[in-house]
Amino acid sequence: MHFIILLFERRIVMYKILKAEKLAEKIFLMDVEAPRVAKHCEPGQFVIVKMDDLGERIPLTICDYDREAGTITIVVQIVGASTEKMSHLKAGDAFEDFVGPLGCPSELISKDIEQLKKMNIVFIAGGLGTAPVYPQVKWMHEHGVDVDVIVGAKNKELIILEEEMKAVAGNLYITTDDGSYVRKGMGTDVLKDLVAEGKHYDLCVAIGPMIMMKFVCLLTKELGIPTIVSMNPIMVDGTGMCGACRLKVGDEIKFACVDGPEFDGHLVDFDQAMKRSAMYRTEEGRAMLKLQEGDTHHGGCGQCN
Repeated sequence: MHFIILLFERRIVMYKILKAEKLAEKIFLMDVEAPRVAKHCEPGQFVIVKMDDLGERIPLTICDYDREAGTITIVVQIVGASTEKMSHLKAGDAFEDFVGPLGCPSELISKDIEQLKKMNIVFIAGGLGTAPVYPQVKWMHEHGVDVDVIVGAKNKELIILEEEMKAVAGNLYITTDDGSYVRKGMGTDVLKDLVAEGKHYDLCVAIGPMIMMKFVCLLTKELGIPTIVSMNPIMVDGTGMCGACRLKVGDEIKFACVDGPEFDGHLVDFDQAMKRSAMYRTEEGRAMLKLQEGDTHHGGCGQCN
């Protein structure tokens, strides 16, 4: 009797960090070597990263990409233990998992360029929302489309990517909650003033905390400006099967990781989204959501257990 022994070698691909720098308090930028992601990603999409076998899966917006260099730029904010550990990574370290691109690209990049050039578009970025706004504005600039950008943060120290945004925005307006830099107020205050001064906008793109996007949408609805938002609820698997990022958009149930992350802001039920995100953080809350939502609790087929 002859025995054939087959030896399998597990090839572990690591995603090396080429640059790591601190942008602001608890906010860090990293350039990561990920050629396949860089080759296929578009503005508006995201990745899910994991430091090691035991690490938590963290969804992060693609802040920038370089197809020739094969790199992806991500921005990490410390919000828990996993992101705290991630903030200590340096150039030369690596992620074990770097999955993407996930989600749908910004709908703007599929539009006719000449039509975009005729539109007056304003982007409103709140806090870390500057990171996902930047690649969209950069794409517009590269295609000859000038857009206005409003960047808001709690204070001067939390303003990120200012010089990068200046280089690609048609007009950049900065505001801070405490008035420590440029002007005092919210992004909505800047938009009100611009419209009062005679500015007309055909479209608004708002990205930031859900409460910020809610109030932008309340204002733009009043002003009659169609608005796109990029939703950032809790995400776990990034495939629509876990149900974490379930949203109500108009009369439909959507999942941010596969149907979005961009949606018509005037149709998003922000109050439900914020309440649901809070409930999903506890085991009891997840059980209650599963009971309440039935077959629509999960994405994908809608019937998975």
